[in-house]
Amino acid sequence: MVKADGRTVAKPSEKVAEDAVIEAEAAHRWVGRGALKLERALELWPVAVEGRVVLDVGASTGGFTEVCLDRGAARVFAVDVGTGQLHPTVAADPRVVNLEKTDARDLTPQLIAEAPSLIVCDASFISLLKVLPVALELAASGADLITLVKPQFEAEGPKAVGKKGVVKDPEAHAAAVTRVRDWLEAGGWRVREVADSPITGGDGNVEFLLWAQKP
Repeated sequence: MVKADGRTVAKPSEKVAEDAVIEAEAAHRWVGRGALKLERALELWPVAVEGRVVLDVGASTGGFTEVCLDRGAARVFAVDVGTGQLHPTVAADPRVVNLEKTDARDLTPQLIAEAPSLIVCDASFISLLKVLPVALELAASGADLITLVKPQFEAEGPKAVGKKGVVKDPEAHAAAVTRVRDWLEAGGWRVREVADSPITGGDGNVEFLLWAQKP
């Protein structure tokens, strides 16, 4: 956020006085903006993090992992197919197990040595129905799941996705959430709550937060 003489500058093209006092502030304190999504979920719902073993699916720069560390997680398994993405300050925390170059579909009890009691997920370019099954199987009894539901990756049929991959139809949004909800419940998980994400995805897509629990 940028301020000129104490007033927020709304857009880059806005003109300010030559002698204006310019101040710049970070938009947030996390290593990635995605952290704002999990932070919001944990504000909305009574999901404990302190002392728990967490599995972060689609860790990327580590925004979700950082939030969990900040809230006292005992350990976080940070899983991502990419390499070199996890922010150094997050990777350096001794509680973090950095599983880069790892497909969540290939997880094993050997890789995830402690059964996670909390799974968090902000995955892209793949349906949750494909990326989460193994993680859900590895979860401890009574585990919580907080995941982003992204309609552009859950939509059934190309017609639901508009130009530049953006889904604008509210019915398509609802259908995506229902698809994930039904799938989770068919697998024995109880979907507790769904809420709008506080920010859109990087491509401008509306996203949803979902909380579910394992029996």
